[in-house]
Amino acid sequence: MGRHANIAIFVPHLGCPRQCSFCEQRTITGQVREPGPEDVLSAADTAARSLKDCSEAEIAFFGGSFTAIDRRYMLSLLEAAKLAVGRYGFKGVRCSTRPDAIDGEVLDILKEHRVTAVELGAQSMDDGVLTANRRGHTAGDTVKAAGLIRRAGLELGLQMMTGLYTDTDEKALETARELIALGPVTARVYPTIVLPGTELCRLYNEGLYRPQELSEAVELCAKLLELFEGAGVSVIRMGLHPGQELEERMVAGPYHQAFRQLVESRRFLKRLLAGLGEPGEYRVAVNPRDISTALGQGKENLRRLKAEGYAVTFIQDESVPRSGVKVSSTFLKVAGVLGAEPPSRRRP
Repeated sequence: MGRHANIAIFVPHLGCPRQCSFCEQRTITGQVREPGPEDVLSAADTAARSLKDCSEAEIAFFGGSFTAIDRRYMLSLLEAAKLAVGRYGFKGVRCSTRPDAIDGEVLDILKEHRVTAVELGAQSMDDGVLTANRRGHTAGDTVKAAGLIRRAGLELGLQMMTGLYTDTDEKALETARELIALGPVTARVYPTIVLPGTELCRLYNEGLYRPQELSEAVELCAKLLELFEGAGVSVIRMGLHPGQELEERMVAGPYHQAFRQLVESRRFLKRLLAGLGEPGEYRVAVNPRDISTALGQGKENLRRLKAEGYAVTFIQDESVPRSGVKVSSTFLKVAGVLGAEPPSRRRP
């Protein structure tokens, strides 16, 4: 089986009925021009020539509210995607959209055009947070849309954000729990970044909004990752995609090119501390492919362990599976600690 890949087609702001407080999709995606059917076919052709196995690749429409865009335009993109799926043997098509832009008619259209997965930009399950950030939908809309998607036999993906205006860590953790209860197969978690020209930027400049510090976002997202993967939900994205325009234009917020690795390292540290005995010296063996996660960026985990009274030496050992560590002479199974293979996906 080949490695999963997305053939991403970005449709910035298209279909969005309002401008959310945090959103400036052209900066996030680095794209200004609206894609056409020829762009879909071109991207598919390029991907097909570079992939060894197309059967695990999906054409993915991201960036806007796909099912809310002009219907003729949406159909033109879907027709091109359907053609490419048949021509190259891709797994199917996935799209992201708003919870209030899903109904039975839309789902029938998506299924006719080889769409197999729909991701909902829930962002929060707290109605107060949604209102404060001008989302224009409710948590109830997310619940309803998720049920429709699952009953249609499509794979459900859910997206949430952390550090939104008026949000708290406790509300974010509760959002994750409520999203898990909806039975998603996948999840994406995006810490909020302040971008120029947004309502959030105005609030930030006026001192009314404080974005998360990087360390705060990493700590919270480590807990969220534990919640989702512990429930069998595959977290397929943690943090915004790195890009030059984003890095140059962002005003504030917990952005990092390797945000997911920071989160994985923090989760590893928390699990290791929970598994170690009394403070002292330890030799901890890990799989060579996981040594950077174990050490942490800039050996941050070693410093934190030392601060807790642990003098740890990490040893690379091919015999240690990626889902475990070996402490001294005792093998401790720590599921999912070190970039293990994602859990089995729950089917709708």
